[in-house]
Amino acid sequence: MNLTEQTELLMQGTEYGDDALRNAMAEELMERLQLAKEESRPLRIYCGYDPRTTDLHLGHTVTMRKMRQFQDLGHEVTFLIGNFTSLIGDPSDKDVLRPRLMAEEVAANAQTYAQQAMRILDPSKTTVRYNAEWLSQVSFLQFIELASNFTVQQFLTRENFRNRFDRNEAIYLHETFYSLMQGYDAYSLKTDIQIGGTDQLFNIVTAARKIMTFLGAKPNIAIILGILPGTDGVVKMSKSLGNHIPINTDANDMYGKVMSIPDSAMPSYFRLVTRWSPNEIREKENGMNDGTTNPRNIKMALAYEIVSSMYGDAEADSAQENFIRVFQNKDVPDEMPEYHLEPGQTVLDVMVAAGLAESRSKARNLVGQGGVKLDGETLREGNQVFPHKGVLKAGKIKYIRVV
Repeated sequence: MNLTEQTELLMQGTEYGDDALRNAMAEELMERLQLAKEESRPLRIYCGYDPRTTDLHLGHTVTMRKMRQFQDLGHEVTFLIGNFTSLIGDPSDKDVLRPRLMAEEVAANAQTYAQQAMRILDPSKTTVRYNAEWLSQVSFLQFIELASNFTVQQFLTRENFRNRFDRNEAIYLHETFYSLMQGYDAYSLKTDIQIGGTDQLFNIVTAARKIMTFLGAKPNIAIILGILPGTDGVVKMSKSLGNHIPINTDANDMYGKVMSIPDSAMPSYFRLVTRWSPNEIREKENGMNDGTTNPRNIKMALAYEIVSSMYGDAEADSAQENFIRVFQNKDVPDEMPEYHLEPGQTVLDVMVAAGLAESRSKARNLVGQGGVKLDGETLREGNQVFPHKGVLKAGKIKYIRVV
């Protein structure tokens, strides 16, 4: 690809909320790519992750997918684990104070976080770093100097802080430290590019670039990516909302969950979680818009692409065949997990114990919506004693054999 094509690919899926800012970042990116070519050196790319959980979902992989694009173009990628910033917690996307984690929790989460990320990143081309390496060494005097670059008003213009201020809710001073710490990460890594979601706009565009300039470094370029909607196609993917597609699942489950998203959400998935080029995406969108391609076929291609990128083509082939057999031909899968029924268990008991629902309330809602069937018969009462052994279906894609 020439530099124009590279820039278009690397800017794919970006959102800045301001066309002038986006154009400026695209221009800087092309200039930096040109400079790297002239100097015969790769660009240095990084994205930071605070391991506050071990349960990653597809939304967490958006920035990883962008880093992989840079890797495929020959650039250096650093997967930064925020084992020091996690002790504060990023307030960027929260209207309430984040609970602070203990160092032991962060360390345990970091192990599984990086492991899951390597499903997307090329492990042989990925450097893993921990920001405690330098942040734990910053003196109080250095921190004062960094803080002198910012005003309280700048933080109060941020929507999450402004909402809390207007509600007369506490905004703790340590929450403002996070942006400074993240900016110092960028300086310490001497990076050319920093990647983050739209909730990181202030941290990257304002804080990191200002701190790097203040400390005498060339400011990095902000690649700010849109937020992936959940399976409802409306709000941000979130485990707590139940609209997520987990990473630690299997190919059949992931394929089925992607097939459940509304057509309107597909363009976001095209840009944020596939390996498709801008031209490939335009072709699929044109086919949807002019009616020459069945949206279901495009969605199947999308599901195949996402599963293939996580599990490989063989697993994607199997998942697609299973989906066609089960959902298009209305067959029951040949293989499914087994659950051993215990005396006196109710429908809700079985659903939760077998992992078909995350909680009794979610199980009850699914029953109320007519989404639970035993051997093809809809179960209407969640508190009834489980009727008999057989194939239990919950929602569109989950099956267990109750024995």
